[in-house]
Amino acid sequence: MAKEKDNSNYKVVAENRRARYDYAIEDDVECGIQLMGSEVKSLRTGQSNIAESYATVDDGELWLVNSYIAPYKQAMFGHEDRRRRKLLVSRKQLSDMWNATQRKGMTLVPLVMYFNHRGMAKVKIGIAKGKSAPDKRETQAKRDWNRQKSRLMKEHG
Repeated sequence: MAKEKDNSNYKVVAENRRARYDYAIEDDVECGIQLMGSEVKSLRTGQSNIAESYATVDDGELWLVNSYIAPYKQAMFGHEDRRRRKLLVSRKQLSDMWNATQRKGMTLVPLVMYFNHRGMAKVKIGIAKGKSAPDKRETQAKRDWNRQKSRLMKEHG
């Protein structure tokens, strides 16, 4: 029997709910994130937003651009709230992401920022393709139908 992980430290800090509506996510990768001390403190209080951010590969490195982490008031040395933050991935994952964005016309979208069970800050990046308006309507129709179906099952079941 596998040993269960202690998930007492697991905490979702920020989630990009709109990503799954706007993009068809093909694959996702868990990335470490290089942070300053005041940024970690601010994340622990849950003051961040990744809704309008994206990831990009520049000069062989992966960067999280336009993510917001609120300034921490008690910090001696503060941080910029919307600075570029380096994401930590293996070389193979980095090359896969670069190939997907360059050749296949895909984008890198942050899905969720969280602290894992060890208390380390992580970002889940989705390798995604943008949806067109008809695709979005189809997704919405499926979601509505599933909601309606579960209501009907609850009534008659």
